[in-house]
Parts: sequence; structure tokens; C-alpha cells
Amino acid sequence: MSIYQFLIAVRQDGSVLTNEEGETTSHLMGIFYRTIRMVENGIKPVYVFDGKPPDMKSGELEKRKERREEAQKALEKAEAEGDEENIEKFNRRLVKVTKQHNDDCKKLLKLMGIPYIEAPGEAEAQCAVLARAGKVYAVGTEDMDALTFGSSVLLRNLTVSETRKLPIKEFHLSKVLEESGLSQDEFIDLCILLGCDYCESIRGIGPKRAIELIKQYKSIDEILKHIDKKKYTVPEDWLYAEARKLFQAPEVKDPEEIDLKWSEPDEEMLLKFMVEEKGFSEDRMRNGMKKLQKARQGSTQGRLDSFFSVVSTSSTKRKAVDQKGQQKKKAKGGFKRPR
Repeated sequence: MSIYQFLIAVRQDGSVLTNEEGETTSHLMGIFYRTIRMVENGIKPVYVFDGKPPDMKSGELEKRKERREEAQKALEKAEAEGDEENIEKFNRRLVKVTKQHNDDCKKLLKLMGIPYIEAPGEAEAQCAVLARAGKVYAVGTEDMDALTFGSSVLLRNLTVSETRKLPIKEFHLSKVLEESGLSQDEFIDLCILLGCDYCESIRGIGPKRAIELIKQYKSIDEILKHIDKKKYTVPEDWLYAEARKLFQAPEVKDPEEIDLKWSEPDEEMLLKFMVEEKGFSEDRMRNGMKKLQKARQGSTQGRLDSFFSVVSTSSTKRKAVDQKGQQKKKAKGGFKRPR
């Protein structure tokens, strides 16, 4: 997700950054500076790379392929008409993360001393088991499937652009289940009803009706016995049970066998890779490494919420107090980004 984001966002004159050989470098610049910024804020990141998608995801992948083909046709039309705005728009839609992009980022992270994991399947599933096992504090992602996979804590907007000024939102699965009155299995079935990457949903059932049905019947199996199938269109050969199993027992590496180590950066090898091979400015890379080393030496990791001003999301508004004891203005739910 991060690599894709950088290929879209880190651009020059409407195109991705490249070196003299024409190799794309936007992803490397993004990973390098984002990682440094997180470490400067006291966060020790772990990156998780997707493995092979489950066979059940083939339908979703096919839809994405169709959207890419539509974007390609629209791009060709825009180019024929000289429509610069739409040329850039559809070029962005055709961005694709390649194995080379992944391998580049893995090499960079290793040289920076930052651990990464190659998941056997879905990255969100691997992240979730790491969080449940206490190996990490939270999963930072925009994909809410991380909760469905059982992540104990999920953070959204952790890595969005600072210019968007979005508060970081923290979701605790235990609170989600407690306040909704659902078990984890019921929550999984609710998510399937609401729509997921692995199977279709029942046409005509929206969010409000879905939670009413889950609370009343407790499972999709029971719902199917009671709903009016003339009113609600159930997909033919619906694979909801298989999707449920995928959320309950995804293919992941055993977190107890994963040893996360943040090691000393290899500055000289990093400079050789980023400057000599990828064409980045040596001064910028050296300055970045100075920031990384200073951040590593300057603090040890505490709880994530010690680096943000927590803002109440309850109906009774409270003023958040920063680390110096100064009161902040009231704001809506989530965290305030560190300045």
C-alpha cells in the first residue's frame, strides 16, 4: 500500500521520479523519508509485504484488471485529444507495483536497519497476528479488513500527507465488539455481508439491515434460512463460508517464530545503493541518515499514544493535555499528528 501510494504521489512534472537509466525511484524516496519521520516520532516501524493472494480473491483481482483496461482506453483517448489533465489522471490509475519495486524497498529497509516480513498470503492477516501476539502495538493501514482478521488495534491515517490534517484514528477490536454486542465470528459475518474482497454480498442488504440481521440471527447461515429471497438477491453458489474460514484461519507465519530486530543502519552500503545505483543526491542521503541515527539514539520506544495528544471521542468532551501539561483545544475523535 505504501509503495503504491508513493508511486502515485511522489512525482515530478506529472511523472514518477526516475534515475538516469529510467528506473523508477519514487517508491524509494517515499519509504526512506517516511521511515525516518516515524523513527523521529519515536515509532519503531515494521513493514509487511503481501504474499500470494488467496484463490478466493481472483474475482476482486479480475475487477481491478477490468478497471485498468478501461483506464488504458481512456488514456489513449486523452492522448489523442491532447487532454493533459486526463492524461495525468489515467496515468495514475495505471500505476502498478512490481516485484522490482518490492525488492528495492526490502533492500533499502535492510540497509536502514528496519525489519520487514514477507507474508505468505495477505499482509493484513500477518499484521493482525503480530498485533494479537503483542509483537507490535498496532496495525497501521487504511484497510479495515485488518480488524476482520482480528487485529487488536488498528490505526488509520497514520501515514497520510500532513497537509491533509487528518486526525489519526485508533480502533480497538475489543471495544468494537463490546459496543456492537457482537462476537468475533458474528463480526466476521457482518463484514462479509457488508462486502469483502473474497465473495459477493447479498443485493439489497445495506449496513443498517446487515447489523440488524446479524444481531437477530447471529450468523449468515441462519439469516439465509429466514430472509425473503425474492426481496434480497443471494449470489448463486455464494462462498461466504469459505470467506469466513479465510478470515478465521488465514495463511500466516507463526508470530512466535518471528524475531523483530531493529539493527544499526549500514550507511556506506546505503549510499552505494541509493546514490551510485539509484541516482539520489549524496548530500540528501547523508542528511537523512544523520536524522535516522539521531532519532535512534535520542529515544526509546514508548506507547504510541505518548507521541500524540489524545482527543476524546466520547459524548462528554474533554480537553486533551499535551506532554508539557498545556491544554489543547477540543477536537473531534482520534490523535493529533505530532508537529
